[in-house]
Amino acid sequence: MNQVRHVPVMLQRCLDLLAPALAEPGAVVVDCTLGLGGHSEALLSTFPAARLVALDRDQEALRLSGERLAPFGHRATLVHAVYDELPDVLARLGIPRVQGVLFDLGVSSMQLDEAERGFAYAQDSPLDMRMDQSSGVSAAEVLNTYPPGELVRILRAYGEEKQAKRIVSAVVREREKEPFSHSARLVELIRDALPQAAKRTGGNPAKRTFQALRIEVNGELSVLERAIPAAVTSLAVGGRIAVLSYHSLEDRLVKQVFAAGATNTAPPGLPVVPERYQPRLRLLTRGAELPSEEEIAENRRAAPARLRGAQRIREDAL
Repeated sequence: MNQVRHVPVMLQRCLDLLAPALAEPGAVVVDCTLGLGGHSEALLSTFPAARLVALDRDQEALRLSGERLAPFGHRATLVHAVYDELPDVLARLGIPRVQGVLFDLGVSSMQLDEAERGFAYAQDSPLDMRMDQSSGVSAAEVLNTYPPGELVRILRAYGEEKQAKRIVSAVVREREKEPFSHSARLVELIRDALPQAAKRTGGNPAKRTFQALRIEVNGELSVLERAIPAAVTSLAVGGRIAVLSYHSLEDRLVKQVFAAGATNTAPPGLPVVPERYQPRLRLLTRGAELPSEEEIAENRRAAPARLRGAQRIREDAL
């Protein structure tokens, strides 16, 4: 396992966004997506007074990151959990509020690089795609058992795939002959199903279908819908949150939660806005920030990244 290949995306900008909240002794920062521990290691190194709580649903990621973060001793607490479980994790650890939260969404480098996990469409591998391999249904089960209408919905909603009906018709026809088990057969089917014009745009034609299957298998958007508001609620006043998204569906969810938090909720026409209607968030980024051209040149996986940050400025109204 070569950890050098894992380059954390927009690392310095994430550290800069969180820095004002993490300088004080006793500050707690949560890495909701530990992965191979690149962001976590940088947080612990950059903020020597801070304590880290890191979550991941992938047991293998936890094991490898545990080795990487071992030198930090008791400052790092690693937990096997999905990130929408953050409130429960903090309650178990006896931490009422935290000063920083970081999300680096999408698939970790390790999951993409380990062929047998089935996330990558560029190499033949079993169609698994589960981030936590100890539970849940695999991508093969989704392809082989979901009704056609449900598969079309998933490809359209999660992959933004305009040719969803064509692809699903081919999948249904082929799965009756033999169930799907490996990625190469699916990639070939997608190539054959798409019209010529669709093959000429946007890289590998299988990309959108694989994204859609991965999101469905891991319940990523429904988890994220719960996780971002929960993370905002867990922030102390003055605390900061930074979220890296990798496709428009994720970024839209983050944008909506941040925008709602940064808006006053007073009924129109009040001469003075009472405290309970005031915004509880201040946006730290203007729209979504993008990686630099230099970073993309060094790390192609940074290309689709979108970064948003916000600061908690007020307690919730009672």
